[in-house]
Amino acid sequence: MVKKNIIRGKCVDISSEGKGVIKTVYGVVFVDSLLLGEEAEIEITYAGKGVSYGVIKRLIAMSKDRISPKCPISTACGGCCFQNATYEYELRYKKHKVEEALKRIGHLEGVKVNDVLGMNNPEHYRNKIQVPFAKDHKKVIYGFYKSKTHKIIPLKQCNIEDEKAGPILETIARLMEKYHIDPYNEDYRTGIIRHVLIRTSKSTNEVMVVLVSNVDTFPGRNNFVKELVKIRPEISTVIQNTNKRDTNVILGESDKVLFGRGFITDEILGLKFNISCRSFFQVNPIQVEILYKTALNFAKLSKNDTLLDAYAGVCTIGLLAAPHVKKVTSVELEKSAVINGINNARLNSINNIEIIEADCTEYINKELPIFDVVIMDPPRKGSTPEFLSAIKKIKPSRLVYISCDPATLARDLEILSDTFNIEEVQPVDMFSRSFHVETVVMLSLK
Repeated sequence: MVKKNIIRGKCVDISSEGKGVIKTVYGVVFVDSLLLGEEAEIEITYAGKGVSYGVIKRLIAMSKDRISPKCPISTACGGCCFQNATYEYELRYKKHKVEEALKRIGHLEGVKVNDVLGMNNPEHYRNKIQVPFAKDHKKVIYGFYKSKTHKIIPLKQCNIEDEKAGPILETIARLMEKYHIDPYNEDYRTGIIRHVLIRTSKSTNEVMVVLVSNVDTFPGRNNFVKELVKIRPEISTVIQNTNKRDTNVILGESDKVLFGRGFITDEILGLKFNISCRSFFQVNPIQVEILYKTALNFAKLSKNDTLLDAYAGVCTIGLLAAPHVKKVTSVELEKSAVINGINNARLNSINNIEIIEADCTEYINKELPIFDVVIMDPPRKGSTPEFLSAIKKIKPSRLVYISCDPATLARDLEILSDTFNIEEVQPVDMFSRSFHVETVVMLSLK
């Protein structure tokens, strides 16, 4: 039923981005925060050819899984799409998302997907937060961008971020007012503080604060930092990162340590990792141990194995696997990640790992090395046909694929399926309250 830009419909599916799906004679309508089975009046906010987007005006039939969101801006910032649903509903959705990707994209029938490994408490788990700052009249504000805009919605405490972050951000905002340190203005390219990045350590409780600025230095900087760490003694280190570019990329090229060591230390499964402001480190310190335990169990490692750790990042998987195998070769393109990996190998006195700075596809096709086991953890866009073809040529007996995108995972598994059996598919909830899901797949040589 259509009345101006209002329609009435029932949610029959959930999209890959967690939106409710209504099917009408005019096409598909995607609706934020609409749960499976719910019926509602929907206001169309964008009408396209065959595909439209809308928001709930009035719920007519409500799901038993609907709850009141704890976050006041959960539907506005776009970071959490499941604050209004039970956690059980979210986990069912994520399992279904993986199943549908394997069937529709990978054309893989009969592959069983395990129940998602969820969290005991899916709140305040993130160990990293990046927050933009702005000025509203004379008041310094901070929060999150409204979905698909650069308008800041003020928020003092995010429901999925480490609880230490909120009070520190509030202190920074008030000190900026006291020392007349203006936030950056994107339109006029004036002001000083663009973003504040906060990283926390679960094992040591250390806290890193990164002030992302538009200038190399600014008046009152030393007094500002001195007062900040006095008010918030939980802060272990403060870094100024300079980003003068007109860009959406948060961090610039230059870092200066203003207080402390310039890094914090955390642990995963007993290994120590030094984390700089640029280091890649999984944002969920609780679930990352479950993720990596699953991957290592799937690999069935032995002391005689040689292991390729492909798309290695800071070599976390390679370092965790090293005590259980003969030799690890970790391959990573990003130079800063390679340096972090080398330093973390030294930190943990691990000597049977070779860390190579190279593109994985170029490395494996140039060398065609022989490995007993391959663990691959590519970026969201997945691997390349050339890399997968090379894997099929070298024929490791075991292959473990870690993915943060079921769609690209399914695409790549279809390519591998003529050479490898898909033994087990295990989703892990690394990003609770969002539509993202991590998946670990165990494959064996046919």
